[in-house]
Amino acid sequence: MFRFENPEYLYFLILIPALVVIRLLGLRKRKKQLEKFGEPILLKELMPNVSSARREVKFWLMMSAFALVVVMLARPQLGMKISQEQRRGIEVIIALDISNSMKAEDAAPSRLEKSKMMIENLVDNFTNDRVGLVVFAGDAFVQLPITSDYVSAKMFLQNVEPSLIAMQGTNLAEAIDLSTKSFTKRDKVGRAIIVITDGEDHEGGAIEAAKKAKKDGMRVFVLGVGSTNGSPIPEDNGGYKKDNTGREVMSALNEDMCKQIAEAGGGAYIHVENNNIAQKQLDNEIAKLQKGDIMNIVYSEYDEQFQAVGILVLLLLILETIVLEGKNPLFKKIKLFK
Repeated sequence: MFRFENPEYLYFLILIPALVVIRLLGLRKRKKQLEKFGEPILLKELMPNVSSARREVKFWLMMSAFALVVVMLARPQLGMKISQEQRRGIEVIIALDISNSMKAEDAAPSRLEKSKMMIENLVDNFTNDRVGLVVFAGDAFVQLPITSDYVSAKMFLQNVEPSLIAMQGTNLAEAIDLSTKSFTKRDKVGRAIIVITDGEDHEGGAIEAAKKAKKDGMRVFVLGVGSTNGSPIPEDNGGYKKDNTGREVMSALNEDMCKQIAEAGGGAYIHVENNNIAQKQLDNEIAKLQKGDIMNIVYSEYDEQFQAVGILVLLLLILETIVLEGKNPLFKKIKLFK
C-alpha cells in the first residue's frame, strides 16, 4: 500500500503553474525588449551561441526537481509488511445523505460538510471496528466497502459531493436496504447502520426498511443535521433554489421522520448541533452493541521511499548544471539543442 506520511506538503505543487506563468510573462517582456534593438533574424545572427531551447530545458529540469523535492517532503511510503490481526469490534455502515438539501447552511459550514466532519471524528475514534460508507440521494450506492483501513475511509469521504448522484431526491429506504447488504457474513458481530440526513424522505418505505434491518440483527441510528426552522438551498451558480412560482425553497430538518426511523430500527436519534456532544452520545449507544472477532488486514511496516526521490532530484540538478545556456563550442556539431 502506497501513502504519503505528510500529504499537506503536496499543496506546494500549486506553485509550479504560478512559476510557469511568471516565466512566460518574463519571456514575453524580454522578447519586446529585444525587438527594440532590431529584427529577430538579425539578432540571432549576431548572437550565434545563444540557445533558447537550452534555457527551456534548464527551466523544466528545475521545475521537475522542485516537484520531486515537494514529493520528497511529503514522505512517500510503501507498505512492506501485511499482517492479519484478529480483534474484537463491531461493523458500522455509515449512510450519508448527499441530496441537494444537504447544501443548506443552517449547520455551518453546510449540512453536508458538518456531516463529513462528524464522520471523520467517528472514524478517528474507531480502533478494532470495521466501517463502510454508503451515499444516497434519489438513489444509493456503496462509496466504500466495509474495511478496517480508516485512512482510505477518510480519503473516500473527501470526494463526496451531491454531484456524485444524478438522481436527486432523498430515498432513505434504498439507503437502509443497501446498507443492510453491505455487511460481512460473520456471526456474533454487532452491526450498526448510522444514517446521517436532514430527514427529508421523498420515496417512503424508510420505516419498513429500518424494521427489517432490526429483524436481521442490525441497529439503525439516525443523526439529524440542520435546523427545524428551515433554510434555503444554495445553487452552484449562485443564489438559492426556487420553486415553479419563483419562491425560495426552504428545507427543514424533519425530526419526526428521523425519530420514527431510529425507533423502528432499534437504535437512537441524535440531533447534531455540537459534533463533540453528538459523538459522545453516539459512542455510548454503539458501545452497547456486541463485539465479535474481526479479522483486520494491517500494514504494520512502511518503508520510506524519499531516498529514491532524492536521487532523482540530485540527477536532475546535475543535468541542469551540465546543460549550458549558450551553445558549447566543444559540442557545436551536436544539434540536440539549437
